[in-house]
Amino acid sequence: MSATAADAIRTEDIVKRFGAVTALAGVTMHLAKGEVLGLIGDNGAGKSTLVKILCGFLQPTEGRIYLDGREVRLRSVTHARSLGIETVYQDLALIPELTVYQNMFLNRELTGRPLPLLNHREMKLRAEACLREMGVRIPSVNTEVAKLSGGQRQSIAIARSVYSQAKVLLLDEPLAAMGAKEGALILGLIRNLKAKGDVSMIVIAHNYAQVLEVCDRVNLLEHGTVALDKPARETSVEELTELVVREYRAAAQGGHR
Repeated sequence: MSATAADAIRTEDIVKRFGAVTALAGVTMHLAKGEVLGLIGDNGAGKSTLVKILCGFLQPTEGRIYLDGREVRLRSVTHARSLGIETVYQDLALIPELTVYQNMFLNRELTGRPLPLLNHREMKLRAEACLREMGVRIPSVNTEVAKLSGGQRQSIAIARSVYSQAKVLLLDEPLAAMGAKEGALILGLIRNLKAKGDVSMIVIAHNYAQVLEVCDRVNLLEHGTVALDKPARETSVEELTELVVREYRAAAQGGHR
């Protein structure tokens, strides 16, 4: 497939080897602008490796990456961020002892003029406006992150990425270890972002029902390649579960030969 400007990001034949181990064996996938893509697969299928390549943390052994139709070489996480690719990991990378607004502006604090003093008032106002626009509800931007629920913390991490002008948002297990209420909070946030259409998202998740609820399309990774690429409306939890179970069975039979 040729890369087009209609895609926010596209990979072609991405291979990643770690010595004798091949983590990705030729991944060709695409994410359309404004689309939410669900990335699923068993542990060790290559999901995290692919995300680390897309965010610039790892370099591919082979293959090409296109951003807005142009080939790019993502040299580092900082370089990827400068191009509008942001990642929210399961561990969030928030500092619990700092307030919500301080985390929102971490490493890009606003300063006043002529004296280079931190402009706390402006950071609070901008944080409040951003969270209000995204529909994120928290007690106050002055609240320490440590006092927030898991769902609220995840919302802050996502909001921080969106506020930094992200074009592509990679969400690595955003719903992990969350109850139904907190999971619904994050799903609602993803829906709100999807409705605005400004950000294209890849969501890694193990809960297929949640994936199908918010994603436009689903990619299943097996053995480091895309084994399934279907619109979410054309598949089901049962089909996705059966595909993964079939893989388990094949692996078990192979191990007993």
